[in-house]
Amino acid sequence: MWLIAGLGNPGSRYEKTRHNAGFLVLEELVEKLQLEFKEKEDFKISKGSLGDEKIILLEPLTFMNRSGVAVRKIMQKSNIASEKLIVIHDDLDLECGSLKIRKKGSSGGHKGIESIIQNIGTQEFIRVKIGIGRDPFVPTEKYVLSRFRKCEIPVIKEAIVKASESVHCIIIDGVERAMNRFN
Repeated sequence: MWLIAGLGNPGSRYEKTRHNAGFLVLEELVEKLQLEFKEKEDFKISKGSLGDEKIILLEPLTFMNRSGVAVRKIMQKSNIASEKLIVIHDDLDLECGSLKIRKKGSSGGHKGIESIIQNIGTQEFIRVKIGIGRDPFVPTEKYVLSRFRKCEIPVIKEAIVKASESVHCIIIDGVERAMNRFN
């Protein structure tokens, strides 16, 4: 069984913001797989299959900085090893719309990833990073909570589709093949 966690912040105020790239990919996956989210106290969850593999899709609703709480809860409840965890999140250091898959690593300053590492006790999990770019004239905290510019919308929509395809590739063909194809 695989756990696919998309990171973001709950509520209409944060919908379609840069920091919610992980949520946007999960919504794409839910639609493609014809699944539905069920809302629980501190997360949204959906269960299904991808090929022969069982999957759980998770959107923590604890705000970005506490994403690890829901991830740990589902990993423990469903007995999922960290090698079967895929976390989808935004990345300031990647050009808007670009994609990067990593097998493990530090948080790179991303508060959601930091929370997951602290809560599950390891950096050994797969990340699908979606580039949101940077604006040197806007403070980081404001920038990540801003919406995409009109000219960026087609680029980010394409990245969301590619990110959902990369998750499929990771699960069916393996992370190495997905890295070769999407990085």
